[in-house]
Amino acid sequence: MNVIMNRSGTELTVAVEGRLDANTSPELEQKLDPALEGVEKLVFDFEKLRYISSSGLRILLTSMQRMGRCGSMTVINVSSVIMDILEVTGFTDELDIK
Repeated sequence: MNVIMNRSGTELTVAVEGRLDANTSPELEQKLDPALEGVEKLVFDFEKLRYISSSGLRILLTSMQRMGRCGSMTVINVSSVIMDILEVTGFTDELDIK
């Protein structure tokens, strides 16, 4: 997994590449937690994400809850494979997906 973070003012874009699973999600959590300080708009870019497990979904859920208190969260560039996972798990009802 590769994570690229770009911050512009109070907006943070997090591009995730590869697999977001039990092996890689701790790395994303470790990078994301301090990066969210002062962020009002969080954007996850999943253009190059190939797989997401329940561990990755948990990160989305905790990020959504955190941003719900102080801003907004959007997920962009979702492939059909990832969209299927989000639909089956009910995340499409909760996430702002563009």
